[in-house]
Order: sequence, then C-alpha cells, then structure tokens
Amino acid sequence: MAVQASAQKAKKVDAQVGKTWGRDRDVSFGTILISLGILVLSPLWVLYTYISCNGYNCAMSAPALEVYNSADHLAALKTLLIRELPRYSPYATRLFFSWLLFQAALYAFLPAKIGYGQRTPAGHLLPYKVNGLLAWTISHAVYAAGGLYFGWWNLSIIQENWGGLLIAANLYGYFLTFFSYFKAYTFPSHPADRKFSGSFIYDLLMGIEFNPRLGKLFDFKLFHNGRPGIVAWTMINLSFAAAQYQKIGYVTNSMILLNLLHATYVLDFFYNEDWYLRTIDIAHDHFGFYLAWGDSVWLPWMYTLQSHYLLRNTVDLTAAQFTFVFVVGFTGYFIFRSVNHQKDVVRSTNGECMIWGKPAKVIRTSFVTSDGKTHKSLLLCSGYWGLSRHFNYVGDLLISLAMCMTCGTKHLLPYFYIIYMAILLLHRIQRDHTRCRGKYGKYWEEYERIVPYKLIPYVY
Repeated sequence: MAVQASAQKAKKVDAQVGKTWGRDRDVSFGTILISLGILVLSPLWVLYTYISCNGYNCAMSAPALEVYNSADHLAALKTLLIRELPRYSPYATRLFFSWLLFQAALYAFLPAKIGYGQRTPAGHLLPYKVNGLLAWTISHAVYAAGGLYFGWWNLSIIQENWGGLLIAANLYGYFLTFFSYFKAYTFPSHPADRKFSGSFIYDLLMGIEFNPRLGKLFDFKLFHNGRPGIVAWTMINLSFAAAQYQKIGYVTNSMILLNLLHATYVLDFFYNEDWYLRTIDIAHDHFGFYLAWGDSVWLPWMYTLQSHYLLRNTVDLTAAQFTFVFVVGFTGYFIFRSVNHQKDVVRSTNGECMIWGKPAKVIRTSFVTSDGKTHKSLLLCSGYWGLSRHFNYVGDLLISLAMCMTCGTKHLLPYFYIIYMAILLLHRIQRDHTRCRGKYGKYWEEYERIVPYKLIPYVY
C-alpha cells in the first residue's frame, strides 16, 4: 500500500515534468512488447555467445546446429545445457564482488575534480566526481603487480573464471535493476526528474530515476558504466592475451592490435571523462535494466567478444592486413575525437571561436525546465557538425569495425559488435532527435534545415 501510494504521488509530480523533453513518458503497446523482448532475450543471447565460444570455438551456429541435427531435439538441448552452461563458483563470486567494492572505494575516495553534466529536465545541474583515469591506472597497476611481481594470481585469472564471473555479474545486475526500481519509489535522489510510463516492463527496462545516487556524489550511472564496466574492458582483454600466451607460446599481432584499439578507446573515455558527462548515457538515459544489467553484464561480456575469439582461433595478420586495420581504427578514432573536440571548444568559448579557420556558426537557443526557469544553449552547425548532426558516430563505427576486423573473416560472431553498434547508434540518433525537438523546438527545426543529414552526408 505504501509503495502504491508513493507511486500515485510520484506520477502526479511526473505529470508536471518534462512534458516535451526527457525520457518517454507515454509508451505504446508495441514498445512494451519490444521492451519485454529485450529483458528476456538479452541475457539469453549473452549465454548463447558464452556457450558458442566456450564449447565451440566461437562458431555462432554450432550449438544451434547440434540441437537441430539431433534426432531428439529436447534431449540434445538438455545435454548441451548441462554440459556448457556456466557454473556458479564461490571463488569467482568473491572475485567479482571484491572487484566491485575495490572500484567503489576508488570512486569514492580517490582525489577527484568536480565536473558537471547537462541541466536536467527538472533544472538540476549535478556535480560528478571525475577520477576515472586515476582509478584505471591504479587498477591495472594492481592487476599487473599482483600477477607479475607478487604472484597472487595468474594474469589469465579473468579468463580462467569467466563462467563463474558471468553468474556473479548477473546476480549483481539483476539486484541493481530491482533495487534501482524500488529506490525510485521509496527514496529517490531527485524526485522531479523521475519518469513513469505506467508500464512496469518499460520502467524496469529504461529506468525511472534519472540520476540515482547514494549521498551527493556517488552517482549510479557514472560509476557503473565507467568503473566495473569500462575499467574492466582492457583488463579482460589483457587476461585473454595472457591466456593466449599460455596456450600457444606467443601473443598474436591480431590480439596486440585489438588490445591497442580497445585501450585507446578506453583511455580516451577516461581522459575525457568530464566530456562524457554531457553525452546521451548521462544526459538522457534513466537508470534501469538497460544500464544496471547492461553495465554489469552486457558491456564486459559482449564488448570483449573479439578477445575470446582470438584466444580460441589463432589469427596472424599479414603486414598489409595489420596496417589496413590499424589505419581504419585510428582514422575512426581521429574523427571521433576531432568531432567531439569541436563541440567542447564551442561550449567552452560560448561560440566565440574558429572552426576550420572560420568563425563558428552556432544557433543560440533557449529552453525551459520544469521549474519554470529559462536557460541558454548552443547548437553548432559548422565544421564536422555542419556535415551531419552525428558525424562523431562515423568515427565510432570505424573504430568498432576495426576491432572486429582483427579477427579475420572466418566467423560472424566477432562482428556482432559492429552490428550491435550500428543498431545502437542509429537508435540513439532517433532518440536524440526526439529529445532535442522537444527541448529546443523552433531552434531545432532551424538546425535541421541548416544540417539536413543525420549521420553520413548525402546518404543519411
């Protein structure tokens, strides 16, 4: 009864907030069905890729074909699951939660500068602790020292406990999802920034609270995406590289290149962590299964598929192949960083700067938050941002493609990442368009006229 009363009160507040911008509040039956599909199918897909790699050398169709070609499909499926599903491991569970607590301590206690995100629909301008690069450095130093100097663990410790870690991460991801859902009703951090759709399924998936926090500075979104997820990304790759060395006696150039590409992307994230505070993950997404389970399970397992593949499938690139993949990847990175740098310069100078040797062209906008206050903002429409509204995603896609190309062309599974990223970014473009049209109104319509292309000039 108390939760129901809290929900009714919260919905009354929500009805007055973000009517024109922010996360969707009114969702269709079709959207709810899609949301249910994501909730059910995403964990199953992670398990399927684990089985494909662990038992079938990352041949994506092999598990399904084994069941399909058997005389008794159900019996074959049961046998396969008993043989291949990951097992609960007390040691892996302790390892995962020790890692999680270690990252939480680094986030809370390391020296940090304070960064600020975009203003929320309710008018909040929230502070964030920005110390990710230091946390990444300390984490990797401990990992290397513990493995190479003190002998506390093998450098392949993550790969050796991959199945047990998957179980532990799922336990935490689901706990965090439901904890965040009930927190939104019972003790929200910023009540006026919540969004209620009226659908349990949609609200569980996409989240109700915008910036759930413990205290003033322990932000759920920044911590879970950046720390246990992205800090672990490079460490997972290094662990699989160490396992490859143990298996074949050397580390392939494809594995080295993959580690280089991933490390570049991760270190750029932490070096520019303050910039990340104004991206869609922080500035638009609410905190539900999509980020809680996604950051705990989907990101560390699905974003590192290439390192799993290269452990089980030795790929030695020719000099020409290595050079080509390197050029594709770092061309993408150059575009990604250059595009975002232009927007940062314009914001920091209030548009009084030069872009490609000419004065920056900006649209000076105003928007109203639910507290009734009017705020100013800029829309850059020259330089890269005059080519398309999301030219930074072109760089993102090139980097993602290069990561997959390190694995050669024999199997499809390593290319899941570029397929997923293309879908994710195209969906983000549409979400950003809907949000910005609601937020900026006539100014966004003017921007659309000046910059008609969403991603690739003259194509889309």
